[in-house]
Amino acid sequence: MTYRDREHAVQGKETMSLSRSRFLILKLLFAIFFAVILFRLVKIQVIDAGTYKDLARKQYERSFVLPATRGNIFDRNGNVIVSNTILLSFAADPKIIGDRQDHVAEIFAHIFGKPSSFYLEKMRETNEDQNTRRFVWLERRVTPEIARRIEAAKLEGIVVINEPKRLYHYDELAGALLGFTNIDNKGISGIEFQYDNDLKGFNGSVVMQRDGLGRVRPSADYPRREPINGKDIFLTIDVKYQAIVDEELKHGVEVNKADGGCAVMVNPKTGEVLAMSVYPCINPNDVNSLNIANARNRIVSDVFEPGSVFKVVTAAAAFENNLVTPESRFNAEHGKMKVSLGGNKFRFISDSHEYDYLTFQEAIEVSSNIVLAKVGKLLGGEKLYRKARDFGFGMMTGIDLPGEVRGVLKKPIDHDWSGTTTQTMSYGYEIGATPLQIVCTYAAIANKGVLMKPFVVAHIEDGNGETIAEQKPQAIRCVVSQKTLDQLLPAFEGVVERGTGKEVQINDVRIAGKTGTSRKYFGGKYVENNYTASFVGFYPVEDPQVVCLVMMDNPRSRGYYGGSTTGPVFRAIAERVIMTSYKFSRTTIAKDPAARGSIVVPDVRMLQSLLAKKMLTNYGLNCQTFGNGNLVIKQTPEPGKKVEKDETVSLILNGESVASSDGMIAVPDVRGMSIRRAMNRLVSDEFEVKVQGSGVVTQQFPTAGERTRLGSSITLTCMPRTMAQASLY
Repeated sequence: MTYRDREHAVQGKETMSLSRSRFLILKLLFAIFFAVILFRLVKIQVIDAGTYKDLARKQYERSFVLPATRGNIFDRNGNVIVSNTILLSFAADPKIIGDRQDHVAEIFAHIFGKPSSFYLEKMRETNEDQNTRRFVWLERRVTPEIARRIEAAKLEGIVVINEPKRLYHYDELAGALLGFTNIDNKGISGIEFQYDNDLKGFNGSVVMQRDGLGRVRPSADYPRREPINGKDIFLTIDVKYQAIVDEELKHGVEVNKADGGCAVMVNPKTGEVLAMSVYPCINPNDVNSLNIANARNRIVSDVFEPGSVFKVVTAAAAFENNLVTPESRFNAEHGKMKVSLGGNKFRFISDSHEYDYLTFQEAIEVSSNIVLAKVGKLLGGEKLYRKARDFGFGMMTGIDLPGEVRGVLKKPIDHDWSGTTTQTMSYGYEIGATPLQIVCTYAAIANKGVLMKPFVVAHIEDGNGETIAEQKPQAIRCVVSQKTLDQLLPAFEGVVERGTGKEVQINDVRIAGKTGTSRKYFGGKYVENNYTASFVGFYPVEDPQVVCLVMMDNPRSRGYYGGSTTGPVFRAIAERVIMTSYKFSRTTIAKDPAARGSIVVPDVRMLQSLLAKKMLTNYGLNCQTFGNGNLVIKQTPEPGKKVEKDETVSLILNGESVASSDGMIAVPDVRGMSIRRAMNRLVSDEFEVKVQGSGVVTQQFPTAGERTRLGSSITLTCMPRTMAQASLY
């Protein structure tokens, strides 16, 4: 073999070796490739099978929430206060809308009066993650009238969803007490928050599948889960009394140019809250313009120095410890008393008027701080502290409302209990109390010395109308003896008859109570010309049915004393309440009175005409009004009468008399009424009234129904009857 042949042979072997290496590398690459493919297949088909099944299911399957209906809220008589309505909400799927987002935004902007950029921003902010953001809200809770304009545009990619919205039937009425819900129907404050778990219910769900033709139908593989609606709550408040308290408190705050006010009314025998009002108030129907500060229920959450309304505690402690009698005499120091603070320091305790000597009862009636300070010194800090604790100061009442605070009650051993704290606390300073604690204190006096736990929810019913929870009156403790009550009641009735509360007087009704005025404390010092005024009382004294507290924050136009500011508001509330025939029964009527075969006509007398119309509408009744006033003074048919649904109730309003064109008017029937009530009724029709005798009306001339000329004289013959029968009609 020549040299050349050997060289070619060597080159051929090298070429074959290189080809084999390349082939092996290629085979290895193919093996790795198929191994990767196999691993991916195993991962997809086995390891991640569940994940990809879920992704595939999302393409043709979707779960829809079936929202539960939030429970209704009723007053003690079955009047619905809060219910639900259905509104429409609009959402967008930006992927389906695609490049038509400008068009959709322009339509929404035109209908809702917002800039189109508002809606474009909402839709475009989802574009970064289209796989997970296929849904964005554009507008929520739209009325059907507006919704129809959007539906008429037939916009592809716009989703229409029915959403429940809370409906508060009487707008601002009891706004702070009821509270409100957010856009997702979750309770935020008040009863709505406190009982959210009972009211909200449990949402259901249904799974819908899309077939090859795009049709949507329920999935047979997933059973439909029905929603469980929320429970209904029945309150202890009376919507009529709540309306009266709301109206008179608002009027009182405006007349006195006060910064605000609150009022609370309870049944002393049971602890039931009959009305609870805060002003300025909120309208839960208009959450967008709601001032959250006004949503705070100041009756349970705010603490103030009570001033003279606290003197009932000092008096009770003094009587209970046999330290004084109503006839005990004290030197009132002519309106100013120097009190030593130790060393060369001193301060003055002052009265609003100068007095020489006063009996202890007279001191209560005229609200002498000096005499009460002297009695407090006789008591000592320990006895005064214990009696204040007995009445519930310094601790929460346990009412079923959110945000309650315990107030401030210093112990005699505290480092900030000074040498004059006992004297100062005796007339209501250096102590912090909530309005609810004050009204509960006077309720205990009205309830023969027994302190009751206050509550606002009477019972809770499920969807079948079965009572699943109920609150019953709960006595906490007896705070004073009958002997002490016999000494307290004449003194606090004397406040109204002869003392600082004379503007509260109502003919034929015995009222016991106390005025209060306290300077407001800010930043470690008392502020000049900034006061809290209050009046708290109960009636009738011989058998108390109502305890009511009215407070005002910094009244300015008519002075700042409780007797001249909150006292007249208390009187106005009491007069209207007495005329409403309230029996303080806890029994309720059917939840939907209009659904029954016959309807019991509600009593809407002494209510504002607008509220009366709303109440009658809720009962399924029509109404017509006569007169130009805004207060219902008479109704036909009479309250309690059974009528058919859609029957018309005639309401006679105060103001201009309802006379015929010839000036003649029918004489109303006032027999059986008290003189006060009869005169109010007749004077509203511009009759002149002459009264013979006293008590209740037994005869009248002209007789009821007789037509007489407008402005004629009506003579009433009256006979006395027991106060217990006359007080509450």
